[in-house]
Amino acid sequence: MRYDDMLGAVMVAIICAGCSGGSAEQWNAQAIQPYAENPRYWQYQGKPVLLLGGSKTDHLFLADSLLEHLDEMAAIGANYVRNTMSQREDVTLKPYKLLEDGTFDLDQWNEDYWQRFANFLKWTSERNIIIQIEVWDRFDYSQTYWEISPWRPANNVNYTADDTGFENEYPMHPGQDQQPFFHSIPGMPKYDPKLDRVRAYQEAFVDKMLSYSLDYGNVLYCMNNETSTPVEWGQYWMEYIQSKAQERSRSVYTTDMFGHFFRPRSCESCLLAIRATETYMFLDVSQNNSRNFHQAHWDTLQWILQERDKHPLRPVNNTKIYGGGHFGFGTGSNADGVARLCRNIVGGCASGRHHRPPWGAGLNDVARASIKAIRSVEQYVKF
Repeated sequence: MRYDDMLGAVMVAIICAGCSGGSAEQWNAQAIQPYAENPRYWQYQGKPVLLLGGSKTDHLFLADSLLEHLDEMAAIGANYVRNTMSQREDVTLKPYKLLEDGTFDLDQWNEDYWQRFANFLKWTSERNIIIQIEVWDRFDYSQTYWEISPWRPANNVNYTADDTGFENEYPMHPGQDQQPFFHSIPGMPKYDPKLDRVRAYQEAFVDKMLSYSLDYGNVLYCMNNETSTPVEWGQYWMEYIQSKAQERSRSVYTTDMFGHFFRPRSCESCLLAIRATETYMFLDVSQNNSRNFHQAHWDTLQWILQERDKHPLRPVNNTKIYGGGHFGFGTGSNADGVARLCRNIVGGCASGRHHRPPWGAGLNDVARASIKAIRSVEQYVKF
């Protein structure tokens, strides 16, 4: 090969490795996708990859010292992060512009929020770290977080409670699904035509997110965090994201995360996700990693995987593995989190990530050791 030809080939490879340039065909070939030879796993940049991770928080793009934290991950072989598009942080870290009177304007963006997101996408891509985005997190819109939310009518200049039907407070745990924010799709149980106005802002938010993320091929899309909302909500956003990706000739992978995957046999939404392979392009079964321990954890995982195998194969992800704090609903200890991670990987899952502390091990010494150990085994036995 002539020097000029070799240099050109190297430059193409560099562009494709970042997954933010080149032709659509090149972009799609290099992006995260099910492994062609074994769709139970992922491939990235054309090679099979096992996704392992742990981090100090779930909305990493808003974290201080992000670059150092990503370098910590890369140094131990971690290549997988969860990222909620969080709206629960301090008022200066909301996605919308904060006005002088302390209210938000949903028609104007907070450039710092979005610049942090842009940096996050760039820096993870440079380190070959896969992001699993969660577009909506139910905890951002209820209880104390609703009180500071830009979407709460009292907190913005764009609409009133009468305009939307929103209440001033939603004091119940979000698992009760009392928030009409998640029913803005016509036909849903709590839908009201007033919510069309809210949905327009929801779509604008997703459009803004995609204006950055669709430049990068290291991104998976999950619609919700452990949702108990009817499936129509997540399906709407999966279709929406897919349509926007298709407009740019991008192939992306979307799913939803259901809160009852710790008892999937009696969870209609979970069973639907297992069966509906074209809609739920991969599975996230994170909640199996909370209430279930020991043999029950393994047996539930194996049941899920066996049911998955009855259909066209897809990866099964675990973006949250609980194990820390001994919370009453079933987190257990850091040792329980390591045991769950190992069962997931040995059992045949495509990813495992320690949940943030105190609910999980994050990237503490125990988490680091578990990731390094699995990478050591992987040198001899490819999962």
